[in-house]
Amino acid sequence: MRTSIVMATAALALVFAATVSARDAGTAQANESTVQEATAGFYAALNAMFIGDADPFKEVWSHAEDVTFMGPDGSVNVGWNEVLANWEVQAKMKLGGEIRHELIMATVGQDLAVVQCREVGENVIDGKPVAVSLRATNVFRKENGAWKMIGHQTDKLPFLEK
Repeated sequence: MRTSIVMATAALALVFAATVSARDAGTAQANESTVQEATAGFYAALNAMFIGDADPFKEVWSHAEDVTFMGPDGSVNVGWNEVLANWEVQAKMKLGGEIRHELIMATVGQDLAVVQCREVGENVIDGKPVAVSLRATNVFRKENGAWKMIGHQTDKLPFLEK
């Protein structure tokens, strides 16, 4: 009888572990997919900014005080108000062009994700297209069920450095 109880308990433990593992794998896959969507949303907002519209950033970024932006102008901004102010300054520059991301690696957890990529494309400086190729790291946090950017860091661009 005791052996049967032990075996039944072990079997239930295996079934439970398999169920939890399958559920976690499904959650991980869903998180990875929605982080990719959040990444695409960030780059759509970036391209809107190049034509002068910084408003889409209000949707893709967390509005928390622990967000950071270390962009191609060499500045370091901490907190939503500073980050938004920097994006608004850049929007006024109307750099034109378009940037896309080439994924290198995404590490996705339950509530945090790090996306490493290349940002490639061009901006328009003094009426002339200028190639852009930057390394970038994007950090997202799940807030109220949605992935929001909390950190963005890139290489510097000489034409933007302060």
